[in-house]
Amino acid sequence: MTDPLGWGGIIGQMMVQFAPTLTALIATFALSITYKRRLGLYGKLFDSTIGMIGLALVLFWVYTAFFAGVLDLIATHDPLDQSASMKKKLPGTPYSKLIGKADPEAGAYYILGGDNLGRDVFSRVIAGSIKVILIAPFATIFAFMVGVTLGLPAGYYGGKFDTVLSFIANLVMAFPVILLFYLLVTPEIVHTGIPVYMAAILFIFPVIFLTILWQSRYYTQPAKRNIYVGITLVIGLWLYLGIAWDADPLGLIRFPPNLLVVFVAVVFVNAPTVFRIVRGLVLDIKTRDYVAAAQTRGEGPWYIMLWEILPNARGPLLVDFCLRIGYTTILLGTLGFFGLGLESESADWGKMIIDGRKLLSANILHIAIPPALALLSLVLGLNFLADGLREESLRD
Repeated sequence: MTDPLGWGGIIGQMMVQFAPTLTALIATFALSITYKRRLGLYGKLFDSTIGMIGLALVLFWVYTAFFAGVLDLIATHDPLDQSASMKKKLPGTPYSKLIGKADPEAGAYYILGGDNLGRDVFSRVIAGSIKVILIAPFATIFAFMVGVTLGLPAGYYGGKFDTVLSFIANLVMAFPVILLFYLLVTPEIVHTGIPVYMAAILFIFPVIFLTILWQSRYYTQPAKRNIYVGITLVIGLWLYLGIAWDADPLGLIRFPPNLLVVFVAVVFVNAPTVFRIVRGLVLDIKTRDYVAAAQTRGEGPWYIMLWEILPNARGPLLVDFCLRIGYTTILLGTLGFFGLGLESESADWGKMIIDGRKLLSANILHIAIPPALALLSLVLGLNFLADGLREESLRD
């Protein structure tokens, strides 16, 4: 009979499973440190201890999600596979279905034990990282596309346009975030189709932003402009149809309805805050001399906004972007904690925490602590990364 693993064996087995992640992380740091003087603001992060620690924590989970989701290299079991004999088993317990095999494999153990349904906690933590990395950064990017596209003209032009958009943003921000999330992801709201219509509005903004970007930059070079705009419209509208309407003509892009609802909720909640930040930055930067010089040269308003003002606001926006991914990660965990959003069987860190919380009073700690530590490490890494970016952007 296979003996249980001690803590040394558990840590060793985890190191083996995380070998692809650690190898990629070491290679990334080695190359980045070697060529950091050629890598701009990213390279300057390696002059900041806090920034390096934050980047390491974030890349650890990014690489873990990549290797687990794309190459299936990290997890030892199917995160949904249940084994009645493995319910609430302690970390390092031999997997009952493989006991007695002559050549035990990585899946011979539940490295971090089993949960209340007999599922492997380690594999579910890894699967949870895929959900977080899939939703949080991309939802934050979409929120920034909405906020930047509306915040730039609001701050630059002012007037009634600014007043109306600011009122709408303040109206959304007046609701408690958790309550707003709760309302958007409840089944009653989902059945009305409101999230789909919201997705149709919110998800068109990246296409609008990129189209205006190329038009403003290359309006004096029609041939190059037409190529960039054409590629943006073809690819952008293809992705838009698949993501927002589930109507990809090629049948390649599809967003599960429950994931779409969570995605829309994240974008809708974050976009007004981004709008206010961008608007405030524009109100300050548009008074600078280089903006006046661009106006004197006869540059158009959108060229000034996108190619003069926006690049000079990158420092605060990059910092806010990192912090916002952290906030989104916490909100996703909160939704999972309340049992909202993703399907109930999903390997979601928040859902895992609430499942394990019920057993803490019985001194069964291994179900709740791993996902809690995973969530803590990713959010901590994003905050450290934001601090590092803030330090380096202030030196520019």
